[in-house]
Amino acid sequence: MAKFSLWHSRNKKSIIDPDEVFIDSKNLPSFDNQQFEGRLERPIAKRAVNITSVIFILVSIIFLWRIGELQIRKGEALALRSNANKLRQITIFPERGIIYDRQGEKLAWNDNGRTYIEPGFGHLLGFVGLPSAKDLETNKYHPQEFVGRTGVEKIFNDILCGQKGVRIEEIDVDGKILSDHLLKQPESGQSIHLSIDSRLQKILYESVRDLAESRDFVGAAAVIMDVKTGEVIALTNYPEYDPNILSHGEEVEKISEFINNPANPFLNRAVAGLYTPGSIVKPFIAVGALTEGVINPQKEIISTGTLTLPNPYFPDKPSIFLDWRAHGPVDMRQAIAVSSNIYFYQIGGGYGSQKGIGISNIEKYTKLFGLSLPTGIELGGETKGVIPNPDWKAENFNGDPWRIGDTYNTSIGQYGFMVTPLQMVRATAILANGGQLVTPTIIKKNDIADQEHQTLSLPIENLAVAREGMRQAVTQGSSQMLNSSNYKVAAKTGTAQVGLSKEFLNSWIIGFFPYDNPRYAYAIVMERGPADALIGGVTTAAFSFFERLFKDVPEYLKNE
Repeated sequence: MAKFSLWHSRNKKSIIDPDEVFIDSKNLPSFDNQQFEGRLERPIAKRAVNITSVIFILVSIIFLWRIGELQIRKGEALALRSNANKLRQITIFPERGIIYDRQGEKLAWNDNGRTYIEPGFGHLLGFVGLPSAKDLETNKYHPQEFVGRTGVEKIFNDILCGQKGVRIEEIDVDGKILSDHLLKQPESGQSIHLSIDSRLQKILYESVRDLAESRDFVGAAAVIMDVKTGEVIALTNYPEYDPNILSHGEEVEKISEFINNPANPFLNRAVAGLYTPGSIVKPFIAVGALTEGVINPQKEIISTGTLTLPNPYFPDKPSIFLDWRAHGPVDMRQAIAVSSNIYFYQIGGGYGSQKGIGISNIEKYTKLFGLSLPTGIELGGETKGVIPNPDWKAENFNGDPWRIGDTYNTSIGQYGFMVTPLQMVRATAILANGGQLVTPTIIKKNDIADQEHQTLSLPIENLAVAREGMRQAVTQGSSQMLNSSNYKVAAKTGTAQVGLSKEFLNSWIIGFFPYDNPRYAYAIVMERGPADALIGGVTTAAFSFFERLFKDVPEYLKNE
């Protein structure tokens, strides 16, 4: 028993009291009290566990209640709303770019729709409207988008129209917008500056309009171009349409009047109108004759008023070609000034000992000046024109052969000769600038170097003879109405009879200014006026233009 007691006593001694293990931390200054070193761990209080459990249960109840609310009690209504609500994509149309003239004057702008300066600018600027069926086939345009339909508005539409924006809208069954979101910001169109000077355009339009209405011309077209840069300073037509009416599309009766007008106000006569030129081709025939060496500028040819050719088939019926009057002996400058037909019959087709350049060279030189050929202007819609030749005659007159009389008539711009006013102003610019073929443009150039040009192989002294003859036309010839002490211009007039009985005429004038330092070429045609309109004719419009130009914008007439 004593042994057992000893063991038990020892075993009892081996049980260590906690106080012996976890001694008071106060006696161990190295313990970190903030980290609970030297302290006993305690269990989480039951009260904290109970509170947490209650909060968790409440949140779960609320969550389950909301699910039930949406899925059971309001489920059907929300499902109907979901089906009824739709997302739609809305196109945001940008602000269209503004069209300015070379001076910064607004020509087309946005004011409760597209607004245009008027009158006189319709064919140049064009108008906007909804896209055509052909436009929509390209998938490029929105059905409700306004796009350029003609003129500058059409040619530069991609620049002016900008970039469309996109907005996403959520709508209900009644079309009410519930929410929206801007997906893409629209970008306004770029503005453009044209080469046109609206001051000259206005004066030029009013000059041809007033003459047309007072002398019963059916229509008119006029162009002014910078001979160095090719910039078109003015381009106008009569009659014209009102682009404001066509863009808004509300005045149905007015639009119907435009459509049914026999004078065709939708025709851009300056660019696409074809007219027999008449005598305005004579300076270009003269340059060809000098260049081919068939005559010198001092040689005189006598005009008695008629030129007679023997008829080998009917000797008693000779062919007679008329001058508009007997001019007597004239050299080349005088022949241009007084517009002698006899002189140009002979240097064109030949007569007696006087050689002519022939129809092939007539075609060569007139085409060299750009006649019957598109000019390349941005507006588009140009027509080519016609210079008569044997092939053309055979095709149009059932194989009829070419005769010397056909060459005579072509030499004075008659027969089947057809040109546009824009072609004529470019050809005149070549005379004025010393042989540079420029491309007409309606976009403002910052510098002459911006415009590329082609130098033609024409002796400058021959071009000078033609220029001098056109100046003499003003000082002592057919265009004396333009002779002024306030300015110096050059001119050449021309007429062409039209109609089955030749009861109408087209009246032309071309030229350049200032004469001593040419900078601008001009061409005006008055269409289908009565035969007696020859008196005063187109020169009246030119006179009105230059007088108003001197009064209102004199800087264009200065020799600088």
